[in-house]
Amino acid sequence: MELSDDLARLSTDPTLPKWISEVADRLVKEAQKTARLNAELHNANIKIQALTLELAHHRRMRFGAKSEALSADHRDLFQETWESDLAELEAMVDAQVEVAAPKKQRARAGRQPLPDHLERVVHLHEPDSCTCGQCGGALVKIGEDITEQLDVEPARFFVHRHIRPQYACRPCETITAAFIAPAIIDGGIAAPGLLNWIAVSKFVDHLPLYRIEQIAARDNVPLPRSNQSEWVGKIGVALQPLADRMSHFLRQRDVLHADETPVAQLDPGKGKTKKAYLWAYRSCDLEDGPPIVVFDYQPGRSGQFVRDYLQGWQGHLMVDDFSGYKALFRAGVIELGCWAHARRKLFDLFVANKSPVAEQALKWIATLYGIEKAGKDLDAPARLLLRQQEAKPVLASFEAWLTAVRLTVAPGSSTAKALDYTIRRWPALIRYADSGTLPIDNNAVENTIRPLAIGKKNWLYAGSERAGRRAAAIQSLLGTAKLNGLDPAAWLKSTLEKLPTCRNSDIDDLLPFRRIKSA
Repeated sequence: MELSDDLARLSTDPTLPKWISEVADRLVKEAQKTARLNAELHNANIKIQALTLELAHHRRMRFGAKSEALSADHRDLFQETWESDLAELEAMVDAQVEVAAPKKQRARAGRQPLPDHLERVVHLHEPDSCTCGQCGGALVKIGEDITEQLDVEPARFFVHRHIRPQYACRPCETITAAFIAPAIIDGGIAAPGLLNWIAVSKFVDHLPLYRIEQIAARDNVPLPRSNQSEWVGKIGVALQPLADRMSHFLRQRDVLHADETPVAQLDPGKGKTKKAYLWAYRSCDLEDGPPIVVFDYQPGRSGQFVRDYLQGWQGHLMVDDFSGYKALFRAGVIELGCWAHARRKLFDLFVANKSPVAEQALKWIATLYGIEKAGKDLDAPARLLLRQQEAKPVLASFEAWLTAVRLTVAPGSSTAKALDYTIRRWPALIRYADSGTLPIDNNAVENTIRPLAIGKKNWLYAGSERAGRRAAAIQSLLGTAKLNGLDPAAWLKSTLEKLPTCRNSDIDDLLPFRRIKSA
């Protein structure tokens, strides 16, 4: 029997059964809606948990400790990918939170102001009428709302038209015209600005010349690779004296970093490529003087190339354990060992098998780097005092631990090999602690070389040894400009304009750092 029939027999009011039935139907529908919302909430919470877990993973990869130091925060080559992934994941989490619960207003830090040095193009937006839309009264300005957007204008090509009127003297039968200023390429169609754009695109932004040609073609500007190649060659010839002069100043320093990286070079006779090397030499940041980096392109990895470049230089040289440097140390150069390389051997061991020996060694090394971090902003005497008081006792304890642990490790094992690298290089590794100006590792030059890895992927290979040497000279100047906080493009454009009229005695003024007295 229906519920409405039972209610009809119990009630004298004929409308009551209908009202109760409607209320019951409404309650059933609300219960069904509640069940559906609970299911959606459950699904949303599950998705939020999954996205939050993925977001935490990306944040750890982006900001967390992921280097062999266990606590260092190194940037990854694909940082921009992580930034995009983080933004996408955060947006997806926010969207799911809106489903699961009402969105709460989140406190946000203010947007960073746009740089003051940028040109401001002002757009004034006035109301359609200066009278009130309701009463017709005159409007009075009480303030203004200002917002700013960052914009960019792609490379803009234009032509310099030089007009030189010619004047004649009839009595003297002579002709007078304005003087033509010399240029890097006399009679060429490329102005300094165009030469600068091509060089910076190739050597800073690592764009092959064919891509620069395609960029120009979008504006219907013919810029054949053959012309660009010719211009780059002439730029290299013009800048070579500056690169040579900078090498001279670099060899005046007492402490240098050195490293090398392979580069593919075209071997036309065999129709394939061969291996060449780009050697990098860098000044030490703990010494006085502007930072300098010089790249030296050579056809091989022989230690003779290092000896030829240094030209009898004597001082402290920070390098890895490559045998090519050993002849220098036998000739009086003082070897500095790189703690980053020693740490890397141990880190690889720890990652491979979670070795407790490697983990403990990494903790010793992390302590040494913590001391260096504390002394980063100190002057040389204060840094030396800090190293003597804190680093040397740690090194002594670390050495005792290494010696004791090595006796318990099977010869030839991966653990033994990792420990032996540090033990074998121990005298060179601890030498930094007896000075306030010696570096603890070779990261300075490795960080300078690292951007060239992007370039190598784009260049694919160097066309010839001469091309490699030319690229090394230009890279040296642009790299040193960046180290000194200069805009490489601005420095190069100014240099290309000044170089044709610069006297040899004033060439030091064009170097990409503050003036140094000629030596």
